[in-house]
Amino acid sequence: MFISFRLKFFPFVATVVVVSIGIGLAQWQTRRALEKEQIASQISTLARMPAHRIAADKALSTVPVFSKVLLRGEFVAQWPLYLDNRPMQGNAGLYVLMPFHLEGSQRNVLIARGWQARNQQDRKTVPTLITPTGVVEIEGVLRDKLDRVMQLGQPDALKPGAIVQNLEVTSLAQQSGIALEPLIVEQTSDTSDGLLRHWSVPSAGAEKHRAYAFQWYALSGMACLFFVVTGIRRGKHKVSNSNDKSDTNNAATH
Repeated sequence: MFISFRLKFFPFVATVVVVSIGIGLAQWQTRRALEKEQIASQISTLARMPAHRIAADKALSTVPVFSKVLLRGEFVAQWPLYLDNRPMQGNAGLYVLMPFHLEGSQRNVLIARGWQARNQQDRKTVPTLITPTGVVEIEGVLRDKLDRVMQLGQPDALKPGAIVQNLEVTSLAQQSGIALEPLIVEQTSDTSDGLLRHWSVPSAGAEKHRAYAFQWYALSGMACLFFVVTGIRRGKHKVSNSNDKSDTNNAATH
């Protein structure tokens, strides 16, 4: 018995395509895992450092993202906004956002104040919001952007009290006329407003990405194995068939 390999053009091309896509996706998932692991390391390091006090003459852009910050000023209470579809511990709810005017300056910072449960009877109605009055000091974590969810339909024009699915700070600044810093602060200090502040960790999910990468590598390997196995030809049957034909011819001559 002998073994040979027959290269078929179309199966070869299909295998190359599948393997290329699989390896590309696996490498992308690996990069995402590395990015999240780097973020986790950065967050862990910055969490051990003291909070940066943001004075009137200190720009937020000079502070590393994910650093702890201290802000002193007043909430712009007439401009509450709500991020929809933000569940917490299995309960439907909203993230409460509000501009914060820094004391002694003309600058404002968008604050993610916390999480609030939805009105179960009327989704368009938000529960009563308690907002501290006067000058207060809050502590939080600096973020470069808000977490996003899938956008359903076109976003409505921003107005006080609007419930939106996603929000860009630049868009809010243009539509509200409020001069906002390009960064966001997730509030962590308690201001007796009843809001929950168990913020999602942006570095979570590195293990999930590595699992996906393994699956894509495995798919590529299986495609290669399938191509090789289906291309192998065994010569035993051919030899046997040729012998049978020879015996038949010999019998005929006799």
